[in-house]
Amino acid sequence: MRFAHIDGDHLTLLNVYHAFKQNMEDPQWCFENFINYRSLKSSDNVRAQLSRIMDRFGLKRSSTEFTSRDYYINIRKALVSGFFMQVAHLERSGTYLTIKDNQVVQLHPSTCLDHKPEWVLYNEFVLTTKNYIRTITDVKPEWLLKIATQYYDMSNFPQGEARRQLEAILAKLESKQYKEGF
Repeated sequence: MRFAHIDGDHLTLLNVYHAFKQNMEDPQWCFENFINYRSLKSSDNVRAQLSRIMDRFGLKRSSTEFTSRDYYINIRKALVSGFFMQVAHLERSGTYLTIKDNQVVQLHPSTCLDHKPEWVLYNEFVLTTKNYIRTITDVKPEWLLKIATQYYDMSNFPQGEARRQLEAILAKLESKQYKEGF
């Protein structure tokens, strides 16, 4: 697993993209690494389109330096801001439960994760003989509460283990010592 990132699939895909760019978008490099060249070119085209749209609207592009220890953390926080509704929590029983609709799910076998994080964000819900979540990244519950405050409003949250943990974290965040930084 040459490109695998410890925090999950989204960051692994980003590592693949970075390596593709570092190797001058070489189709032979893709072939040698069992990577689909067309998919990476498509990703690159989408990135270029998004850059042009941002330029057209005068939006500032900013990114954390790749060498910064916050680089991957900031990307994970950005993922939370877009996919906060697609989160699952690891229950004591060892299975995952989706946050709001309480669906029992398992991590898809294709994930690069070699451990079971307590909180995961996912892109796809795959229904086969089992319920799977695919394209997964480890996230912190504090991020969910701070980034998507309205969605994670405890008064509208279903009862369960996840709610109890989120309420305990919320109490910590509201205490004086945690109000300083995020």
